[in-house]
Amino acid sequence: MLTRSQKEEQVADLRDRLERATGVIVADYRGIGVQEINELRSKLRGSDEEYEYRVSKNTLLRRAVEGSQASVLLDQFEGPTALAMSFGDPIALAKILVDFAKQHEVFEIRAGLLEGKAIDREKIATLASLPSLDELRSQLIGLIQAPAQKIACVLSAPAGQLARVVEARRGQLEESGGA
Repeated sequence: MLTRSQKEEQVADLRDRLERATGVIVADYRGIGVQEINELRSKLRGSDEEYEYRVSKNTLLRRAVEGSQASVLLDQFEGPTALAMSFGDPIALAKILVDFAKQHEVFEIRAGLLEGKAIDREKIATLASLPSLDELRSQLIGLIQAPAQKIACVLSAPAGQLARVVEARRGQLEESGGA
């Protein structure tokens, strides 16, 4: 059993993490075995971003969110409650959790918090369907590079054509001169 000071430390730690988090997703893990939870945690650890999956007592969660922007999640803290927090790209966190919920039907995503605003499970599913931050960056780089590549091709095409004409003429001269 935790002492009062240990509980106060946990509340302070939770409050700090919730304030730093870019995205929070609340889930009901009832019916999920330890093996599956460890599988989820390893997926979260294996990603490039910093994520945290935490199971905590609802009373501690309620105290941690009191007076903060996460207080919109107060009504979600009933029954077995797990928090998944993102300290980087919240879209990738949503993808991991939505995929996990599809694989394990008893895992239920309840709600979330994104940029201080509450989001429901439908918005979390929509968020999971969006490209991640890294995918968006690569698409943007591709769009930026495409015009430069086209310009390089257009500029190098006449030189390439000239080289092919010179090579063809040389071949003709060798054939006629060599015979």
